[in-house]
Amino acid sequence: MADIAALTELIEPEARALGFALVRVRLFGAAGGATLQVMAERPDTRQLTIDDCAELSRRVSDRLDEADPIEGEYRLEVSSPGIDRPLTRLQDFTDWRGHEARVTLAEPMDGRKQFKGVLAGVDPEGVVAIDLGRDSHAYLPFDRIADAKLVLTDKLIAATQPLSAEGAEELEDEPADDAEAEELN
Repeated sequence: MADIAALTELIEPEARALGFALVRVRLFGAAGGATLQVMAERPDTRQLTIDDCAELSRRVSDRLDEADPIEGEYRLEVSSPGIDRPLTRLQDFTDWRGHEARVTLAEPMDGRKQFKGVLAGVDPEGVVAIDLGRDSHAYLPFDRIADAKLVLTDKLIAATQPLSAEGAEELEDEPADDAEAEELN
C-alpha cells in the first residue's frame, strides 16, 4: 500500500489550487481492487458540486499519473464529505460544536475506545470535549482519535443546506400501503 502522507502531499496542492480544503485521503481495498478516496470541500460552503468533484478528479488523476505513487490498479473516488461527514482535522471538532458525533480512539482510554455524544469544544492543547449526557463528559486528545464522524440528526440536517436543489425532482407522497392506495383510487 502507498504511504497516505505522501499521497496527501501530492493531492493537497491540487485541491488548494482550486480553492478547496482537503478533508481526507484514504486508500482501502486489496491490490488491483483498491480505491483511493479523496474528500474535499469549499471552505465557505463546506460542500462541493459535481462539477467541482470532476475538476478535482481530473487534476488529481493527472498528478497521480505523473508521480505513479500507487502500485497496481486502483479507482479514484473524489467527493465532498457529505452531511454525516468524517471529522479529520482539529478544526472540524470546533466547527461542528453542538452536533452529535461518534468517535473511536486508536487505543482504549479508561477502558473505552468508542464515544458518542455532543461535541463540546477543543482546548488549546488539542483535547476534544464531548458531552456524553447525564452530566458526563469525555476529554479525548486529538492525536489519539482514530476515526470520528458526525451522526445524522434532525439538528444536523437543519444546519446543513444544499448549495442548490437544481435537478432535484419534487417530492411526491406515496401511499403507505395497499389499503391506502385503494382508498385513493
